[in-house]
Amino acid sequence: MTPLTTTMRHAIAIGSMAALIAASAVACGGDEGSGGTTDELTGRGPITLAQGKDTSGNLQRQINDWNAQHPNEKVRLIELPEDADGQRQQMVQNAQAKSDAYTVLALDVVWTAEFAANRWITRLPENQFNLGSLLPPTVKTAQYRNRLYAVPFKTNAGLLFYRTDLLEQAGLDEPPKTWSEMTSACDKVKDEGVACYGGQFEKYEGLTVNFSEAVHSAGGVVVNDQGAPNVNTPQAKQGLDFLAQGFKSGRIPKSAITFKEEEARREFEKGGLFFLRQWPYQWALSNKKGDSKVVGKFDVAPLPGANGPGAPTLGGYNLAISSFGKNKATALDFIKFLTDEQRQRQNLLATSEAPTLASLYDDAELQKKFPYLPVLKQSLLNARPRPVVVRYGDVTEAIQENAYAALSGTKTTDQALADMQAKLTELTKQQ
Repeated sequence: MTPLTTTMRHAIAIGSMAALIAASAVACGGDEGSGGTTDELTGRGPITLAQGKDTSGNLQRQINDWNAQHPNEKVRLIELPEDADGQRQQMVQNAQAKSDAYTVLALDVVWTAEFAANRWITRLPENQFNLGSLLPPTVKTAQYRNRLYAVPFKTNAGLLFYRTDLLEQAGLDEPPKTWSEMTSACDKVKDEGVACYGGQFEKYEGLTVNFSEAVHSAGGVVVNDQGAPNVNTPQAKQGLDFLAQGFKSGRIPKSAITFKEEEARREFEKGGLFFLRQWPYQWALSNKKGDSKVVGKFDVAPLPGANGPGAPTLGGYNLAISSFGKNKATALDFIKFLTDEQRQRQNLLATSEAPTLASLYDDAELQKKFPYLPVLKQSLLNARPRPVVVRYGDVTEAIQENAYAALSGTKTTDQALADMQAKLTELTKQQ
């Protein structure tokens, strides 16, 4: 996943209703599964790829390579808005119109269930992809009802950014592995200008990510493997209490209630945070000389948890084929092209975006350029998805509303979790 920049809480109401109906139909015995069969992957010729804005230009370069090799099956990139909300809205509208304008879709990993349940994407042949070479958590995000509907394209997981100079000042040789170790380290640093911890706590998708990480890192689950919510539990309370008490005690600065990725990054770079939960993209930016005051003074580690290393939230994008697109055989080959080792290596070198191929994280040349790769791989292997549900837009909104109320103090954590459980139960009962 690229850094989350906007809320995903504004779900497309009609899409949510359609998802609910489709999911109900599947649950009633539709054995073919959503999205039809892999026999539908026929036809060769020009196709399109719909995804967010290609900010690096590297994707277009890779498309140009494909087009040079396949002059009769050229790919045209359709750039959707940078923000996830805008991308999802246009893809949903295209699918509801049964338009063939989009052939290959770059889906946020949390959209697979909805798009598959609605039969907006086509089931893919698992035997044509070496899924065993990919990081296992990424493969799960591309499946729905144990069938493959997409191919992992890019991935992401949260890391703990920390100040190495302050860690030394605290008399510690290694970063904390637990929440208590982290707060203890903060208490040893007497600098009024530095807060202990930061993350993404504004009422948007980043809050769902941070809340999910806190719950999972305390040994709980937000939604279990059967699709049932389970947040009114001691483990979920421990996770939410950790964040709420952080605000109450001042270890998390009050200003962090407005933090998205970029606000958090800037606060860390100006020296205002000892520890920060952030996506890997910050590494290169914080090491650039200029505005950053922490160049050469920070490192990354796995996120801490209640009793040991935590469970970061999995991000990323998967490639799927629209059920309404033409030339699906070409689309299938193009997905294989974009996700092969050569293209994943090129993309990492050009953009710093995390690959899904496991072997690249162990490559000595790549580790030299990106020294955080071993830590990122460890975090990815421990990563957990956000709730795998059909009505994701409604679910994430319910999580954000109640988690934000607890962090801002308008609800107790007990009340917030009870209300969240009730709303999520309502939203997932027919899934």
